[in-house]
Amino acid sequence: MTLRMIPPPGQTYTQILKSTMLMGGSSLVNVALSIIRNKALAVLLGPEGVGLIGLYGSIIDMAQAIAGLGVNGSGVRQIAEAAGTGDTEKIARSATALRRISMVLGLLGALLLAALAFPVSSFTFGDYLHAGGIALLSLAVFFRVVSAGQTALIQGMRNIGNLALINVLSGLFGTAVSIPLIYLFGAQAIAPSLVVIAAASLLPTWWYSRKICTDRPPMSARQFGQEATALLRLGFAFMASGLLTFGAAYAIRIIVLKEGGVAAAGLYQAAWALGGLYAGFILQAMSTDFYPRLTATADNNTECNRLVNEQAEISLLLAGPGLLATLTLAPLVMSLFYSAEFHGAVELLRWICLGMMLRIVAWPMGFIVVAKGAQTIFFWTEVAATLVHVGLAWLFVSKFGTPGAGMAFFGLYVWHSILIYVIVRRFTGFRWSAANRRHALLFLPASGLVFSAFLILPPWPAMVIGCVAVVVSGLYSLRMLIELLPPESVPAVVRGWITKSV
Repeated sequence: MTLRMIPPPGQTYTQILKSTMLMGGSSLVNVALSIIRNKALAVLLGPEGVGLIGLYGSIIDMAQAIAGLGVNGSGVRQIAEAAGTGDTEKIARSATALRRISMVLGLLGALLLAALAFPVSSFTFGDYLHAGGIALLSLAVFFRVVSAGQTALIQGMRNIGNLALINVLSGLFGTAVSIPLIYLFGAQAIAPSLVVIAAASLLPTWWYSRKICTDRPPMSARQFGQEATALLRLGFAFMASGLLTFGAAYAIRIIVLKEGGVAAAGLYQAAWALGGLYAGFILQAMSTDFYPRLTATADNNTECNRLVNEQAEISLLLAGPGLLATLTLAPLVMSLFYSAEFHGAVELLRWICLGMMLRIVAWPMGFIVVAKGAQTIFFWTEVAATLVHVGLAWLFVSKFGTPGAGMAFFGLYVWHSILIYVIVRRFTGFRWSAANRRHALLFLPASGLVFSAFLILPPWPAMVIGCVAVVVSGLYSLRMLIELLPPESVPAVVRGWITKSV
């Protein structure tokens, strides 16, 4: 019987913060690149062009979800399990199968999208004018499916440093090439630029994944079949999840497009990108490092629940002040990242920020279902989330215009947070820790207060309330984070200053 060493809480918090800061550092670089990229695209293309980018992006996401068959998600789990055994031959077999299957699926997905370019163009835009661009996007699907398989291998081995470098290099290459293309050729270069960005993500993942399991063991057809079956069995659940998630995003963009035109779709795309910008690096770190760690302890409910509470605590303390700042400074953020033409997306952005606050709370709980491989529960929760999200969007956008899409996102996570808590409570006996309940009682009401202030009060008093909330929550989070870390990891001067300030 193998005994798994469980790190003390202080070490676990340090590990979570290190992985989050590592991925967060790479995300900060990408934030800087996205400021440059978004600003350039907003000036060169306007809301209509940004809306077209969002629609094309949704088509690629949908095609990738179908073509990938969820192998990237199941691949992380399978590689992590193999790595947990320490059996190098098992790791090598799983890695070889993952690489081969990703290549085949990428080719098939590209061919499928190219063949369906005309019907997809007609369904999305009501004409065939975009069929050529959609056919070209098939190359992006191939690059992204292959890249996702290689990223799953790196993530399953928990090479967080390499993943951070991949994020930076992908963003750098994509920005350096896509902006000149748009500048030279305008809207006609939107599809080619998305292909270039996808290709840019493939190169660094190939470079770093090739260093893993360089010795490929001989595999019989039976062994390959066993590996492939294991990948695809759980992969179908991940595929269904991705298809439902991206399908909902695609459907909502279509709803916004039909209601307000391509310009409205551009406003939605801008607000969605900014709403997830700050929370995105925390959610990315969560799925990158937390998911493999949770998978390794999935059979131990007590340990599983402890890890979820710790991850949720760090995530909430890191995300809370940033989301409050985005709520408060939404007009400035929109002007900084885009242009004055996008000011109509400010209310939409604030609704999305409210939803993101709840998303930060709900996501760690959802990983319990995934880590335990509960495919049926996972599938039906995703189906329910899609129906609620699209249904609310259809209802709210028709009544309130484009901001209704943000209301729908917030409504989704009010409902989903409650549902997933009930599920994991029955599944593992999960309960929120006292610390998490205390943090939630600060950040959730503060978000509602700041949001309501901008609805009821004139701009300047509302801005003052928002800034006070940001400062207080920021100091609170900093103090709580320092208290969670081992004393030797925090300089005495910093610890003393925070203690006096709060």
